[in-house]
Amino acid sequence: MDTLTVPKIIGLEGQRLQVGPPGVFPASGSFGIKVVSMEFLLPDENAPVIWRGPLKMTAIRQFLSDIVWGDLDFLLIDLPPGTGDEPLSVAQLLPEMDGVVIVTIPSEVSQIVVKKAVTFARKLGLPIIGIVENMSGFVCPKCGTRSDIFRSGGGRKIAEELSVPFLGSIPIDEKVAEDSDKGVPFIVEHADSPASKAFMEIVRKIEESLKSRG
Repeated sequence: MDTLTVPKIIGLEGQRLQVGPPGVFPASGSFGIKVVSMEFLLPDENAPVIWRGPLKMTAIRQFLSDIVWGDLDFLLIDLPPGTGDEPLSVAQLLPEMDGVVIVTIPSEVSQIVVKKAVTFARKLGLPIIGIVENMSGFVCPKCGTRSDIFRSGGGRKIAEELSVPFLGSIPIDEKVAEDSDKGVPFIVEHADSPASKAFMEIVRKIEESLKSRG
């Protein structure tokens, strides 16, 4: 499941969900990734989703219960920042989820939102797998100079303050945006880049965390 942008990022833009016995089937992309998105249900790419809370709750419930997912290794739900209707609905519908991963950027402004998200998860009894710091520094491809555009170290700092595992930092790489616009996997196209290595190390830590929980 995802927000409206993931279909484009993984090359599924313009697809529609298929209906047939025994239900609704997700769209399938590269590497066996299955996706359900509101984007697949809109009349065109410019149509907004203007819904109040009850309609959001209904849509999330249907995405979880009415989709023929088949055998999955993982079910990932991409949620917007904050502690609004969407995360609350998912928490209520999936009370035994394995955990949540919270993504921040290094700035103090982002840390305010992260603190609320951690408190939200703890109050609902949701395991916190860890915090990821995105947009963590930029190295100029021409001169090699590093710039901490959004400051640095905020993700690790807040993880330590809240006693939450810190999963890693992902540097800014312009090729992430380029590959996302083309709908191709960045970690496949640029497997040796620092950002790809950071991605994969974070994935390894998440897998280890899930295995340790049984």
